[in-house]
Amino acid sequence: MTALSVAPAVAAPEPRVDSLADLSLEQLRDVVVTTVSRGEQRLDRVAASVFVISAEDIRRSGATTIPEALRLAPTLDVARADSSQYAISGRGFNNVLANKMLVLIDGRTVYTPLFSGVFWESQDVMLEDVERIEVVTGPSTALWGSNAVNGLIHIITRTAAGTQGALGAVRAGDRERGAAVRYGGVLGDGGRFRAYAKYYNRDATHRADGSSIDDAAHGIQGGFRFDWGQARDAATVQGDAYRGSVDQASAGARNSSGANLMGRWQRSFADGSETSVQVYADHTERMHPQNFSERLDIFDAVAQYSFKPAAGHSAVVGGGYRSARDRVDTGPTLAFIPGNRSLNWSRLFAQDQIDLGPTLTLTLSASVEDNAYTGAETLPGARLAWAVAEGHLLWGSYSKAVRAPSRIDREFFSPGQPPYVLAGGPDFRSEVSNVLELGYRAQPSTTLSYSLTLFDAEHRHLRSLAPTADGLHFENGIRGSTRGLESWARWRASEHWRLDAGLVLQIQKLRVSPGEVDVGGVAALGNDPHHFASLRSSLDLGPAWIWNLDLRYVGSRPAPDVPAYTAVDTRFAWKVSDAADVSFGVQNLLDRRHAEWGPANNRVEIERSVFVQLRLRN
Repeated sequence: MTALSVAPAVAAPEPRVDSLADLSLEQLRDVVVTTVSRGEQRLDRVAASVFVISAEDIRRSGATTIPEALRLAPTLDVARADSSQYAISGRGFNNVLANKMLVLIDGRTVYTPLFSGVFWESQDVMLEDVERIEVVTGPSTALWGSNAVNGLIHIITRTAAGTQGALGAVRAGDRERGAAVRYGGVLGDGGRFRAYAKYYNRDATHRADGSSIDDAAHGIQGGFRFDWGQARDAATVQGDAYRGSVDQASAGARNSSGANLMGRWQRSFADGSETSVQVYADHTERMHPQNFSERLDIFDAVAQYSFKPAAGHSAVVGGGYRSARDRVDTGPTLAFIPGNRSLNWSRLFAQDQIDLGPTLTLTLSASVEDNAYTGAETLPGARLAWAVAEGHLLWGSYSKAVRAPSRIDREFFSPGQPPYVLAGGPDFRSEVSNVLELGYRAQPSTTLSYSLTLFDAEHRHLRSLAPTADGLHFENGIRGSTRGLESWARWRASEHWRLDAGLVLQIQKLRVSPGEVDVGGVAALGNDPHHFASLRSSLDLGPAWIWNLDLRYVGSRPAPDVPAYTAVDTRFAWKVSDAADVSFGVQNLLDRRHAEWGPANNRVEIERSVFVQLRLRN
């Protein structure tokens, strides 16, 4: 199901941030997030593990894609598999087909019903238009529905009012090239609009022996947004269209294209209550030569009502409906049977935030979601937050999270024609996780903030691979646990220098359930490091120069074995004038190449690269 971003549809133009000094200490304290409770909350009051990637963080990093921008979240494990594919997850189960992180762009869910994950090469926005990315690790299913088991990533773009005027960017490098343009203007009746277009071209990646993977990629995307707003009503209409291609060594290019259109309306009432409705349609076409081709149409609608039913209570109730028409043509290596499938989901959700005292808040949430495979699933959650002192929050939570079956679990067959060696399980049921969290977040001064979160997840009915008389079938024969610590800190060392650090420690133990048999499903569920860490330095060298240095360390992955690595990226930017800036960057500064994902016999080595970028705006 989809989600609503309840930020106002039209707002005053956002100020440009040209240096760390432009971010006042009060602004850093009063960061507002909308994803955790489906409404605006100050970050220092949120009883969840949340990290916010700001627009300034993205600009200073030099990232050109959503996955590269997500490396800025210290709680996410991001691994690049080739020129366009990524494995992205939090709290384990990482895979290029990872299926336990829900991803949204302006409230529009972007997972595929084929495997409940994300084709990252097809998800793009103009990063200059991103306001922030809210990364929630830990279950979010009580309000957002199944599949948000390990967390939720919400990419929120700026309002049209915040992107007025013209902007152009050109990037050239030895591995990647691209360009983007955007223009924003005024409509009648107080409205604003923007339109954008962008293009990218990436070179092929290489193995350790220097041989090419033959996965060069290119694509184009364009879109628009219209915002209108008055004292009580606000409305948004926005859409995107894209086309991309990725070369393949043993077959023709892998092509994808699509378009989406979304409308959102919001009304505020005199008593402080608020209602909102969001509807969108999404069309995708995907061609994977010698594998499959797919045409997917999705319709999604969700409505919610926020109100205060009594003193000390803040409630949200709502519901939604999602329909997908999926048409898959069989290839020689795999098939989805039936090829044409219509899937429907419906859900109701509710939350009550109860003030138990001036410093203690209890939040109770639950949703009931009906899906085509297992029927109704109940997803409860509870969070307790104690404001120990000003700027200090101790919180705990319990959640039951579910990953509902997708087409791959029940309707996948390989090869494409019988006799089948591998098939989905006709009785495959939902995977279930019961998760406890204990967190402490503090901002003891205007220059320092940090967060610590302990988590303990018990998993049941995980996907296994069992031998049967008809070949291998997917079943629910694995159980286990994931335990660990997430931590991050941000220190404003001086007016012109900021340091960000993060560390994640995690232990995942999976085993075959009593009475079950598995012949490889445990290894297929994910390949996760036991620890990873990051350190980022942002420094203003003067009124016109900035320097960013990003270091990340990722421990080894066990199956298949991927060695630990340390990567350093750096970027210098020169503000030529108020209308122009130039930046120069190096990725993998200290090593020529390193591996991040995949088996040794066909593993991509991510190579050192350099780039220069010019941005013009008025």
